[in-house]
Amino acid sequence: MEIFPRGYSGIWLQIASVWFLVALMQNFRGSLSTSNYLIGLGSYDITGPAADVNMMGYANTEQIASGVHFRLRARAFIVAEPQGSRVVYVNLDACMASQIVTIKVIERLKARYGGLYTEQNVAISGIHTHAGPGGYLQYVVYIVTSLGFVRQSFDVIVDGIEKSIIQAHENLRPGSIFVNNGELLDAGVNRSPSSYLNNPAEERSKYKYDVDKEMTLIKFVDDEWGAVGSFNWFATHGTSMSRTNSLISGDNKGAAARFMEDWFEKKGRVENLDSQHANKSGTAKIPRRVSSIVPSINENRNEAMEVAASFKSSQGQPATRFSSVAKRVRNSLRLADRPQFVSAFCQTNCGDVSPNVLGAFCIDTGLPCDFNQSTCNGKNEQCYGRGPGYPDEFESTRIIGDRQFKKAVELFNKATEQLKGKVGYRHAYVNFSNLEVAQGNDVVKTCPAAMGFAFAAGTTDGPGAFDFKQGDDKGNAFWRLVRDFLKTPNQEQVNCQRPKPILLDTGEMDKPYAWAVSI
Repeated sequence: MEIFPRGYSGIWLQIASVWFLVALMQNFRGSLSTSNYLIGLGSYDITGPAADVNMMGYANTEQIASGVHFRLRARAFIVAEPQGSRVVYVNLDACMASQIVTIKVIERLKARYGGLYTEQNVAISGIHTHAGPGGYLQYVVYIVTSLGFVRQSFDVIVDGIEKSIIQAHENLRPGSIFVNNGELLDAGVNRSPSSYLNNPAEERSKYKYDVDKEMTLIKFVDDEWGAVGSFNWFATHGTSMSRTNSLISGDNKGAAARFMEDWFEKKGRVENLDSQHANKSGTAKIPRRVSSIVPSINENRNEAMEVAASFKSSQGQPATRFSSVAKRVRNSLRLADRPQFVSAFCQTNCGDVSPNVLGAFCIDTGLPCDFNQSTCNGKNEQCYGRGPGYPDEFESTRIIGDRQFKKAVELFNKATEQLKGKVGYRHAYVNFSNLEVAQGNDVVKTCPAAMGFAFAAGTTDGPGAFDFKQGDDKGNAFWRLVRDFLKTPNQEQVNCQRPKPILLDTGEMDKPYAWAVSI
């Protein structure tokens, strides 16, 4: 089963993504001139232990890493005013960010840069792959299947984030930022369509689709080198790789990022070769650089040599890679100075958006699963979603990644709307377990987190075990006994969570330490 209840899976990812977009787009149509930002990008490996570690996402104790599909990275983006505010956004090829990871990263940045980067202006988000090493969070719910905290997983993520930010900081250069958006229709479907239909008709009428189909892309352009990177937000789960996969993978978004970085690198090589060996005939010959003013290079050679020798040479100036001539020519020797192209495919409101776009089918009969409860003959364990490359999940990962990549390239190439204005950020701690919310004329209050019986059924991307069913609002006596052995919810909690029956009262469980985040 997936480790998140419905509607919760994208919260941490979405908060970080929205935070950065708000920070970047403050005074969106402000009056600052072109290239009034400093832009820095960085990327670093965070693959982690590739064997004998439980994977994070499906909460499947049997999903143990045994190799690498492709490596994982942390990609950092810094936008700063030359003498003003700055923001940092880091996108991880990981299931999600982690508060304890963020705390440790901020500690290291403070030791290196003082108060330049803090919890206020650094946001860290994950792509929500379900094929990365687990054990790097500090709450029991998220590390129970990895049998506790895994130091190797934690250290490599912290190290990679820190080093990607260092790279981005050291690469800060004047540049501009552009934004574009458009619809991508074939990379995500609603895996709980019957649940969506329970929304009021007037609510559903506000939207064109039953999931968010919009991709928003931010393009970074260096004043000297041109485009140096991008990131985009698009909602689809990192579940093209199944709950039985044992190879570390960035899933479809990690694949899309690699496709786009490879595309740009290849594009850059081709453009560089074209510029150096421009030849309309299409041949590989290098044209002779002989002036047409001289009719023959052999005629009057001795006389020309004597004239040339009569001129004394000056001492000149030391030649460097950064001389004005080198900047104008931009020859192949200086390609090493070009900023590395970094592209991130970020996660957003992916709650019930599945990349398994062919729908959910019973693996025993091949028939579609029950529409309302995603079961097969009353059992949820047989119901699985199918990706476009079915039955090959590697091909499904490639296809969904490729679809996001192609849309991103389209938006990237057509991005002309420039972001301007001051750089700002907003950060706050909110206790979601005790929050007053206006509901009409009434004021209602949230309560501590709790997982319902339906949560244990998982989803069509990763069914649960023990015959739990999606949409269960009754529960059963046996599992209540199991629950009460761990923690019996009080009546106030039961009333607050109603009509959801409580399977695990995670928000009020603190042995051996907190089971779920509340702030």
